Amino acid sequence: MQVTVPQDELPFRRQRGRSGPKLYADDIAVVIPARNEARSLRAVATACLSESRLVIVIDDASSDGTLETITDLPLVAMRSDTHLGKGGVMALGFRRAIELGAQAVVTLDGDGQHDPHDIPAFVEAANRHPGSLIIGARLQAAERAPLARRFANRIADFWISRAAGMVIRDSQCGQRLYPRELLLSVKPSAAPEDCFAFESEMLIESTWQGFGVVAVPIKARYPGDRRASHFRPARDIWRIARVVARKTFAGDRPQWTRDMRRATDWPAGHEKNL
Repeated sequence: MQVTVPQDELPFRRQRGRSGPKLYADDIAVVIPARNEARSLRAVATACLSESRLVIVIDDASSDGTLETITDLPLVAMRSDTHLGKGGVMALGFRRAIELGAQAVVTLDGDGQHDPHDIPAFVEAANRHPGSLIIGARLQAAERAPLARRFANRIADFWISRAAGMVIRDSQCGQRLYPRELLLSVKPSAAPEDCFAFESEMLIESTWQGFGVVAVPIKARYPGDRRASHFRPARDIWRIARVVARKTFAGDRPQWTRDMRRATDWPAGHEKNL
């Protein structure tokens, strides 16, 4: 049986019994990992502050004075003097957000490719699907993405969907909303410095533990003056592949995820009844 849901979001799995208090803007922390983002970070952080009272920026050993561009803004700024990788600084940001009482954490990149004004759509989706991981799916103007990135993303989506046991669209999008319960429960084993693999394992582990995954369509944004992407297709796809292979053949993999029929696509705007 298929259940029709609003067209502005694409649920991948029906939630099983999770509920919680309604989220509001003041319940959300925005975590921005930043490495050499001096050109774009101030505009991104300022826009985030218009959507949330708690914004946390973690500077990953930048050499261009990234944090100096936001010293006068009312946010939490942290810096690592050694390069931790995106996963490492995200873990720091998650921990700080939890310490400060955030009920959910929105992540987005500091280079301007994610629109902070999409945050309310993530919160609305979280309220419709309590306890779910909300992920941005760059379905609008997707042709703007570099060809190599689109190819790499499709490969990652294919294999991550199979490890997760359900369709994951745009598995490499860094604009997400993580509920507090998920952050306290899901502990990826991938090394934090394997940044994109770390985020991929967060997705897989979340589905294995019964958390829903809901996609919110967003625009693909690639500002012309942003710094070169930290994503390296060959290197990072290899790292993701190692994580997916380890999870695929893991002895503790939930039995239901082994049914490949669950990882085949279904019509957009519908929820698969699992």
